[in-house]
Amino acid sequence: MDTVLQFLTDYGLFGMFLSSLLAGTVLPFSSEVVMVALAAAGVSPTALLITATLGNTLGGVINYWIGTLGKEEWLMRYLRTSHERLQKGIGYAHRYGYWSGLLAWVPILGSVISVALGYLRVNFTACLITFVVGKFARYIILMGSYHLFT
Repeated sequence: MDTVLQFLTDYGLFGMFLSSLLAGTVLPFSSEVVMVALAAAGVSPTALLITATLGNTLGGVINYWIGTLGKEEWLMRYLRTSHERLQKGIGYAHRYGYWSGLLAWVPILGSVISVALGYLRVNFTACLITFVVGKFARYIILMGSYHLFT
């Protein structure tokens, strides 16, 4: 993992974009470590916020698209999620509609929610807006916390 982190931080904003993209998909990855390492290296906080938000949002869009392919059996098998977790995500998406996209940044559950939004064919534009808002808020809180403690 140290090698991957080193690779991503060596590539600066491209590494930030890639790590946030991976973290935004169903793949288990964390972009926070890369963001903090790049912030410590002096990369512009504004550039980090924008790059991370764009990458993570694109990851959510990929999840949404995967959901549109959807048969529950496929989603459970290829996303390696349980029926219960998938139903929980579908429940959130069904109950709150595109507003549940605000939680697309939450580890594990957020990926399931964004897949469920696609599966239910919730309005894409509205989902995209909530993905951006939720993910930007997450990263701004992370950057604020980092600067508060450094």
